[in-house]
Amino acid sequence: MSELLNRRLALLGERANLSLLEQCLHGIERECLRVTGEGRLAQTPHPEALGSALTNEQITTDYSESLLEFITPALPDPADTLASLDSIHRFAYSKLGNEYLWSPSMPCPLPAEEDIPIAYYGTSNIGQLKYVYRKGLALRYGKTMQCIAGIHYNFSLPEKLWPLLKAAEGVVGTDRDFQSSSYIALIRNFRRYSWLLMYLFGASPALDAGFLRGRSHQLEQLDPHTLYLPYATSLRMSDLGYQSNAQAGLTPCYNDLVSYTDSLRKAVATPYAPYVEVGTHKDGEWVQLNTNILQIENEYYSNIRPKRVTYSGERPIQALMARGIQYVEVRCLDINPFLPMGIDITESRFLDAFLLYCALNDSPLLTSTSCGNATSNFLSVVKEGRRPGLQLQRDGHPVDLKEWAGELLENIAPLAALLDQSHGGDAHSKALDAQLAKVQDPSLTPSAQVLAAMAEHKESFAQFSLRQSQAHAEFFRSEPLSSEDQAKFEERARSSLAEQVELEQNEVGDFDVFVGSYQASILAISN
Repeated sequence: MSELLNRRLALLGERANLSLLEQCLHGIERECLRVTGEGRLAQTPHPEALGSALTNEQITTDYSESLLEFITPALPDPADTLASLDSIHRFAYSKLGNEYLWSPSMPCPLPAEEDIPIAYYGTSNIGQLKYVYRKGLALRYGKTMQCIAGIHYNFSLPEKLWPLLKAAEGVVGTDRDFQSSSYIALIRNFRRYSWLLMYLFGASPALDAGFLRGRSHQLEQLDPHTLYLPYATSLRMSDLGYQSNAQAGLTPCYNDLVSYTDSLRKAVATPYAPYVEVGTHKDGEWVQLNTNILQIENEYYSNIRPKRVTYSGERPIQALMARGIQYVEVRCLDINPFLPMGIDITESRFLDAFLLYCALNDSPLLTSTSCGNATSNFLSVVKEGRRPGLQLQRDGHPVDLKEWAGELLENIAPLAALLDQSHGGDAHSKALDAQLAKVQDPSLTPSAQVLAAMAEHKESFAQFSLRQSQAHAEFFRSEPLSSEDQAKFEERARSSLAEQVELEQNEVGDFDVFVGSYQASILAISN
């Protein structure tokens, strides 16, 4: 273990500082498709009983009108975060009628591209902006790709922790800059080690054969309706997903916040010839927000993002540049189709230990070689992570996945122990042991279990997924919310609808002007 990590562990283990780690914050965003009883994409509008997708903070839509997104508050105890997510699911199921929430990350059998409905947010300028942005995504990447769902795990370390480390290490500069550079260091380590998460939690080794729309691919046929790779952990995170030529040159390597925001800012302001050719309008209608590499910064597809809560009307990059990094958003987690919420407390406790390890350990700057290795290790594991004897690249040398995973877990163990010491109990160490078991026996990984369940029941991917979706629906519906909690959700839904109406009635200014000033806000900071 590195000397820096040892010193930091000792400092945080002191009695005066131990309670700090109870103040980490955890938020979860879970996406899921609404499907019919036959396991087809629901073509119905976003249910009004769930409130306004524009203004309800806990229940919204992602890309499609059929792609729900559930958002928890950020809470110190991940058990409370998961309890919040559980309540949102129960409320949603009370309003879904005969529809289901699709259990895995990869989508159900989809209709023709043109029949996948884009999420609609009403007539306000911000609502229209969200809609046109999604039209742009359809144009750039196709609608099918946008129907993949995932889990985003938001994590922050307590604000008081950074000045403590900064003082102990004699770092000069502002607390804010130290905090931001520490989060960027966490992200670099995450890039190095996130292949481990794909091995442990990847749960998409197979998909519906129609998903590829007849495009060429390297997948194998499992049955007439299912494609797969025998050793894959997460086809969702493979290069099947977003193949964006426009974004290919965009590789922020996270050596500091300035270079990261610079690369995104340039991408939002730099025209991309094929998009210029299409233009922003067709037959007088908006088809994309602009003709640049990215329409907005969130279009950049990455498996972890530095984040800062934005003010009203403020862009993510502006918030980061003005006030620094506040938390990270882990975006590479598959939905586990065996779990009703797609994630559980064991996964959450392990993620905390893993992210703490990334945050506190040495994090050298990434060279183009180490950046390239991080990317190729990640892609190897998502496509063949369970292949016996799989080799990854570490410091220019091949290393056996199993060996490296074992070493990493051994290095993370003291962080799990420290979290247990802070919280009481041994939940984090037990969560770590559960991961060690998966390294020793690949058949325990979710990806292996998905293939095993399909084989056992002689099911296609779609049949397996629908069966799991029905089981989860039964789980949530069999125990409704208390009438008090149900009433709170209903009130939130009603007030969000009223809020949207008010926004639309009081809208001033023309949409074209609104888009122009939105675009200008990024150009203003690029000068």
